[in-house]
Amino acid sequence: MVMYQLLFSPLSKKDAKKLSAAGLDIKAKALLDIIQQNPYAYPPPFEFLKGNLKGFISRKINRQHRLVYRVLEEKKIVKIVRMWTHYGE
Repeated sequence: MVMYQLLFSPLSKKDAKKLSAAGLDIKAKALLDIIQQNPYAYPPPFEFLKGNLKGFISRKINRQHRLVYRVLEEKKIVKIVRMWTHYGE
């Protein structure tokens, strides 16, 4: 099986620190492990985003926070954009 390479945006790296402080880093790491193997794996559920985030995928870390990423299938890369809320902060 081909593993996907995870690339983190500068903003997602800042989000990782917030997740750690909030005690959500273990849940986020579990999701990252899943999408590194298969970004379309189900479960856990995911949704394709719309509007200005069209082309991105979102998975729940918890009720408020989301892991938002884009898959570059031809390069087997998953770009992690956010790991904190993508709703109005």
